[in-house]
Amino acid sequence: MEVPYQQLSPDALRGLIEEFVSRYGTDNGDLSTLDEKVEQVFEQLKGGEAVIVFDEDSETCDIRMKNTLG
Repeated sequence: MEVPYQQLSPDALRGLIEEFVSRYGTDNGDLSTLDEKVEQVFEQLKGGEAVIVFDEDSETCDIRMKNTLG
């Protein structure tokens, strides 16, 4: 189930984005700072390129790129 990013508190959203960036945004040789990467993902959420997905089975949220959803 998709969750609009606006429904998360600013702290929860930042924490989710930081966790996403630490998992997927560090092994591509990019030298951007954490803040820059967080801002990039936030812009992708605002632009609809990325979405927050809640998994009811595991009761966890994740960020997915819209083009990878089936």
